[in-house]
Amino acid sequence: MTAYAKNELDPSRVARLVDVKPQQSRLLAFWSLLRRSPVGMIGFIIVVIVFSLALFGAFITPHSAMENNLRARYMPPGFSNDKGVYTLGTDQLGRDIFSRIIVGSSVSVLVGVVSVLIAGTIGVLVGLVSGFFGGWVDNLLMRIADGLLSIPFIVLVVAISGVLSAGLGTLILILGLTGWVTYARVIRGEVLKAREMEYIVAAYAIGQSRFNIIFRHILPNVISSGIILAASQVGVAILAESSLSFLGLGVKPPTVTWGLMLADGRQYINSAWWMTTFPGIAITITVLGVTFLGDWMRDVLDPNVRGRN
Repeated sequence: MTAYAKNELDPSRVARLVDVKPQQSRLLAFWSLLRRSPVGMIGFIIVVIVFSLALFGAFITPHSAMENNLRARYMPPGFSNDKGVYTLGTDQLGRDIFSRIIVGSSVSVLVGVVSVLIAGTIGVLVGLVSGFFGGWVDNLLMRIADGLLSIPFIVLVVAISGVLSAGLGTLILILGLTGWVTYARVIRGEVLKAREMEYIVAAYAIGQSRFNIIFRHILPNVISSGIILAASQVGVAILAESSLSFLGLGVKPPTVTWGLMLADGRQYINSAWWMTTFPGIAITITVLGVTFLGDWMRDVLDPNVRGRN
């Protein structure tokens, strides 16, 4: 039997490690990379906390987010009465700011994730078709994209809101249908490079269909760019939802959102600063967390960035 040094690995052990659970090995590798990145870990922790509050926050709120208590209006952070402690104070109707921030996180997460899924799906499909077929198909799709980019975002939102009734579903639809252009352009550029690679030429040579070439060979090799972009666009969508709700173009009361909380508190900013400060901090921390995690994902998944590092 061949003897192995202390620091050497038995080839049979290596084979067993590789063959047993490759998916688990990849997850462990990603986790190891994440732990070595302070920025990525901070972003991951923030995202986990916000998503957990969005899923389970309604069960852990100390007070009702909708219950009015006119005797406890404009109470500062730390105020307490017979109903408990109001950690972040109360608003103009005596509602608990802390509970409303927790409940409002569900709307922000829902809008951010669903609108990005809609925009990403449309954009990736358009980019695949445009980059692969080229010619008049590419020109037509890219001119449509240019037309959407030429219209100011607020004007487009106002126009769509005038046709559709305002609400959460409408806001998600607006952000999804107006956000696909960036994905389409990025994926198109990746497809233009990928379709000239030798493995694509070989797939043509053996007679594979265009559908198989696009979705079995090209898509897996360009999807990482879409994932990186989607991770960064979640924060953009959350910020857009807050901005539109603040302007009265997004979600309408009585739904609780961070943007509406900012709008409610702006006229009391001199006398009750906590009504706008804490929702603003929640928006800032959430967007920063998503951005940090997206930057880390870009460093890990983008081969160009890995090559420079």
